[in-house]
Amino acid sequence: MAQDVNYVDLLRRVGIFEGVGENALVALAAQLELKTVAKDEQILREGAKAHGMFLILKGHVKVSRHGENGKEVILVTFKPGDFFGEMSLLDELPRSASVIATELTQLLFLSRGAFISHLRSFPMTSLNILEVMSVRLRRADDIIGNLALLDVFGRVARVLIDLAEREGQECEDGVMIAKRPTQSDLAAMSGATRESVSRVLAELQRRELLQMSGKTLHLSCRLMDHYDMRA
Repeated sequence: MAQDVNYVDLLRRVGIFEGVGENALVALAAQLELKTVAKDEQILREGAKAHGMFLILKGHVKVSRHGENGKEVILVTFKPGDFFGEMSLLDELPRSASVIATELTQLLFLSRGAFISHLRSFPMTSLNILEVMSVRLRRADDIIGNLALLDVFGRVARVLIDLAEREGQECEDGVMIAKRPTQSDLAAMSGATRESVSRVLAELQRRELLQMSGKTLHLSCRLMDHYDMRA
């Protein structure tokens, strides 16, 4: 059992536990189990039975599915403070996608029994989960729309902007992404080929809409404004 105050602090920052009292968070933290996974290690397998949900303490993961031809499609990436695996706990259906660590990652595992027990005692968490799932559903709709309506240039640009909105830091004339995704990952997230992604990145740099330096990526305000689908 984990009884570390840092776990309570993490739970306090996770949106689905907003409004939950301190004593309840301490009790919930005591049910958490620390798991460490290596880079490229599979955490959840598509189609597998659900046994619990996960909170990310350190590291990053990607949620992906594979088509009949074996091609990977990355649906979303998660960072520290995010959670995943809750959907299968609610509907008791097999996992809808696979989750893989993209770097050395530390996770906090919450069993299905502890999760359901918490929901029965604190229904506010259920409402919070519905809100988060609604946001994720809207994002999935955006992805489907992008694939149907945008050309390769637009799809890659939207993937970069989505990453910037979720993980970026505002800086002079734009947003900086500290951990630049690989071209292969960008291809899997935008439904493009690696070669197409390479050409788009080169064109974005030529237009001074994007700058790459080491592992960082800087997106200009002009690019963010042009492909802001929420406007």
